[in-house]
Amino acid sequence: MSFTTYIIYRKTLNCYYVGSTENIDTRLLRHNNGNGSTYTKKANDWVLKWQLNFKTRSEAVSFELLVKKKKSRKYSDYLISTGIQE
Repeated sequence: MSFTTYIIYRKTLNCYYVGSTENIDTRLLRHNNGNGSTYTKKANDWVLKWQLNFKTRSEAVSFELLVKKKKSRKYSDYLISTGIQE
């Protein structure tokens, strides 16, 4: 079992969302069906831009918080430019 930290992108507002999950496919569907977080409910055009897998939930959540703590679009752009990792 693995856990994923991910970055999704909303084209209509040109913004990113960072999260973590146990099942990225199901989570992306939930974001686009309005069953995601309060922030992502507002749209249904989210696309996966980047992901990194971890062995434990705590590692994935820690990395998610590290990315969010930076509050930097440049950092998200940097991660995305490195390519999707698994």
